[in-house]
Amino acid sequence: MRESVQAEVLMSFLVSEELSFRIPVELHYEMGDPYAVRMTFHLPGDAPVTWTFGRELLLDGINTPSGDGDVHISPTEPEDLSDVHIRLQVGEDHALFRVSAAPVVAFLDRTDRLVPLGQERTLGDFEGSLEEALGRILAEENAG
Repeated sequence: MRESVQAEVLMSFLVSEELSFRIPVELHYEMGDPYAVRMTFHLPGDAPVTWTFGRELLLDGINTPSGDGDVHISPTEPEDLSDVHIRLQVGEDHALFRVSAAPVVAFLDRTDRLVPLGQERTLGDFEGSLEEALGRILAEENAG
């Protein structure tokens, strides 16, 4: 049985109103982390950067402005399923991307066939694995 879903899409990195360029972005979803989607951005001249956020946030953002904190996703035209804006922020710095909704919807459809929305908790001991991972992260922070 397949345990992950991957796709590559081209997104426009909107540097300003006058300047944008297209970059490849890898979308990745794994059964082992059923609530999360990973996006790896390949910006020219920089090492790839991966952002992880909720699968439901991506799904919700296709139809309506969604997100709190560092990730905001919204349709460019709320009445038309055409493009989606993804805004990523770290402190005062932010990056804005635009992507066609169609490949994102296709990717999410494939994730739903792997793990249907709402069925994430049925995958083994997810809460135990989460506690273990958080314990490792806290131990690393306290050691450093």
